[in-house]
Amino acid sequence: MTQTVVVAQTLAAPIMLPILVVFLFLGVLLFVVRQYRRCPSNRVLVVYGKVAGRQAARCIHGGGVFVVPLFQDYQYLSLEPVTIDIELTGALSKKNIRVNVPSTFTVGVSTEPTIMNNAAERLLGLREPDVAAQARDIILGQMRLVIATLSIEEINQDREKFLDLVNKFCAGELLKIGLEVINVNIRDITDESGYIDAIGKNAAAEAIQKAKVEVAEQVKQGAIGESVANRAKEVEVANQTAASTIGRKEAERERRISVAKLEAEGLAAEALSRREQDVAIAEQVALSEEGKKQAESAQRVRIATLEAEAVKGENESRASIAAYNATLDERRADARRRGEVAKAQAARDVLIAERQEELARLEKEQISLQQVEKEKIEIEAEAEAERLRRIAKGKADAVLAEYSAEADGVRKVIEAKAEGYRRLLAVCAERPDLAATLLVVEQLPELVAEQVKAVQNLKIDKVTVWDSGANGGGRVEGSGGATADFMRGLVTSLPPLHELAKQAGIDLPNILGKVNSKDSS
Repeated sequence: MTQTVVVAQTLAAPIMLPILVVFLFLGVLLFVVRQYRRCPSNRVLVVYGKVAGRQAARCIHGGGVFVVPLFQDYQYLSLEPVTIDIELTGALSKKNIRVNVPSTFTVGVSTEPTIMNNAAERLLGLREPDVAAQARDIILGQMRLVIATLSIEEINQDREKFLDLVNKFCAGELLKIGLEVINVNIRDITDESGYIDAIGKNAAAEAIQKAKVEVAEQVKQGAIGESVANRAKEVEVANQTAASTIGRKEAERERRISVAKLEAEGLAAEALSRREQDVAIAEQVALSEEGKKQAESAQRVRIATLEAEAVKGENESRASIAAYNATLDERRADARRRGEVAKAQAARDVLIAERQEELARLEKEQISLQQVEKEKIEIEAEAEAERLRRIAKGKADAVLAEYSAEADGVRKVIEAKAEGYRRLLAVCAERPDLAATLLVVEQLPELVAEQVKAVQNLKIDKVTVWDSGANGGGRVEGSGGATADFMRGLVTSLPPLHELAKQAGIDLPNILGKVNSKDSS
């Protein structure tokens, strides 16, 4: 029985070991998977504890990271926007007038690395109402500072400038705690003294008064134009009437003259006297009609002039009344403004003290933060300068080593050549002129190769030699011509040339022929 148990244990041991290894591997894999944390897009993963560098935490937006157990832990920061209602009341403006500026700010945690670290250091673990409370206090203080630098007219009329200043001041302070401004909405701007309403009423009164003056001016111009048109019409009618009367009288006179001429045949004397009488009567009637028309024309011109002067006087009186009313409204508004300013000036000392206290608190906070930021920037600048110095020194050392190695190589090549030349001279001690010949022989393969390259592409079909048979201007007895001397010299120099090429290990072209070893021997 005992032997059976021992055998079973011996057989089970090799089987259990792989199973334990598999379970151990699965446990390690499960542990690694559980410790690898992924960051969603609407959050920031903050890993704190022992992290790289001198940072208090490591912030990650997107992706994932392995959280080392026991040494590190993690939390999430939400990136969802936070809406903050700011009910700013009684803020003191540049002219010591209190204004109410209700507004709505939308803020959120920034995804910039530096800003995320600020949020991790100051907002990690806080609930949304606590974050909104911190942001609200900062926004209220900065908005009061902005309003204190502007007058009521600048705040009310130049809304874009006011909104830019609010964004600039509030955004800079919120970045220190890791928040950025997404949107600013100024709902309304009012004041306790009614100064903004007075400005609006004054502007409306000025616009109305200007419109009334323009209407009166247009009415005046219309009346003048109408009077001028009526006068021209009446003068033209009078002229046409006078012309018609003159024409009618002339026609009547012609008729009477004609009648008188017909009657003159029988009653010459009577016709003559009657004609003179009728002419005199007609002249008097014409003069009477002309005087009447001139009188009517002058009367109508006088009436039109008097009506125009009456309309002008009426318009001027209306304009004077409107100007008086505008002056009266302006004086009332000025008196009310002086009363409100005097009322606000009564509490000026208390407000100045509050403002100085607020400025002192903000200055203390800002100076401390700026001092920390300054030290941080100095440390980073020194580290960067040291890094750049080391990189420059490494590059200089590399360049120096490269040039030193190159100089050593050149020096060794020169020394080796010098040693070779020295040994060559030692070998040719008895005949130093052979040293130059050996150096030329050493370079002969390259020289011959270059010469072959120079002529290898030339195509020569035929060579013709012209020789007069003279040698040096005259023929010497017992000698051949110039061509024969050239061929004789060429054939004589071939054996030494072949011998020299053989010693140098060079194969001469086939055109130079071959030396028969039997004949040479």
